[in-house]
Amino acid sequence: MRIDFDPAEMSRNEFYKLLTATVVPRPIAWVSTTSADGTHNLAPHSFFTIASVAPPVVQFSSVGRKDTLHNVEATGQFVVNFAPEGLFEQINDTGTDFPHGVSEFEAAGIATEPSLRVKPPRVAASPVALECEVHSTLRIGDGTVVFGRVVHATVSEDVLVDGHPEISRLKPLSRLGKDEWAAVSGVREISRIRHADWRGPAGDR
Repeated sequence: MRIDFDPAEMSRNEFYKLLTATVVPRPIAWVSTTSADGTHNLAPHSFFTIASVAPPVVQFSSVGRKDTLHNVEATGQFVVNFAPEGLFEQINDTGTDFPHGVSEFEAAGIATEPSLRVKPPRVAASPVALECEVHSTLRIGDGTVVFGRVVHATVSEDVLVDGHPEISRLKPLSRLGKDEWAAVSGVREISRIRHADWRGPAGDR
């Protein structure tokens, strides 16, 4: 038996809670930006994924018009910093609704390092940073999707194995529903099956 939910009969927040509890886990884009007047901003965004590989484009959605969105519209640049388990509390700190003009880097005591190709700084302790120039934005309802072309990527040697990022060293955080977060555990591997090797549905093998 299933329970039906009609978004037309629910409030925005009620359906938001349903969506964020079922579209899980969601990777976190820890986005750093710089305002037109030079203030550095840092905020986590859990509506985040890859949009294209050639050219390399990532995307995140800003629900409402927050400092991150204002800054990328004003300057055309941002950095996606990887959100590792070890920085759990700092990442949550930067989700605080500080007044406009307050730098989350300073308020949360997070060290920066200069980016190579864009003006917004990187999070010094984050193992991966994707430096981006805005490709385009798309307004949908109360959200704006930001597409960023990756112009430079940098990865800490500490998380590389044979030159490739290793999940057990990256230890990514993800967002779930309510105030829940998750870390990676119980990783499973399975190869994609070629049609030439197909042996029928999994339940019949």
